[in-house]
Amino acid sequence: MQNQDICRCPWLDETKPDYVVYHDEEWGVPVHDDNKLFEFLTLECMQAGLSWYTILKRREAYRKAFNDFDVCKVAGFDESKIALLSTDASIIRHRGKIEAAVNNAKRFIEIQKEFGSFAAYQWSFVGNKTIVNSIKTLEDYPVTTKESDAFSKDLKKRGFKFVGSTTIYAHMQACGMVNDHANGCYRKKQIIDQFQQV
Repeated sequence: MQNQDICRCPWLDETKPDYVVYHDEEWGVPVHDDNKLFEFLTLECMQAGLSWYTILKRREAYRKAFNDFDVCKVAGFDESKIALLSTDASIIRHRGKIEAAVNNAKRFIEIQKEFGSFAAYQWSFVGNKTIVNSIKTLEDYPVTTKESDAFSKDLKKRGFKFVGSTTIYAHMQACGMVNDHANGCYRKKQIIDQFQQV
């Protein structure tokens, strides 16, 4: 939907078509699929300290490097695989983040076993219902919330890495735990109407 008359979120650089597609089709849409949640969480951890677009441009490379974000396969990455990924120029070569992704995959599986799914665990932090915020300008976007603080704290307690509250809030925005589309953005109401929870 590239119509220039459409109003979108103020953070979006509409000169980047792939960024627009991500905003229009994925950002803020509620996700309950564990494979997709693992992908989103891993990419958010990779993004820490960088711009999201830096990671988005490399998303396909990450999918290839991390076996389509198959959590069981990533959990099984050994030292030689981590070393190999640390030299892969198609992704961000940050050994600490790569090691964190493997560690987080193992912790992710532990949560699946405990709660039945990672989605059930994750969505419990917002009472299983999307929080809809009132966003008028860039200044209105929260960086963290009490929900992201609690989610982050619990993940850290369970041994996850690179899951500070800011990173986790970005994850919550991406997978629709919060609807942070701006009030004037055409996607805000679409998502509310499509995923209205009773």
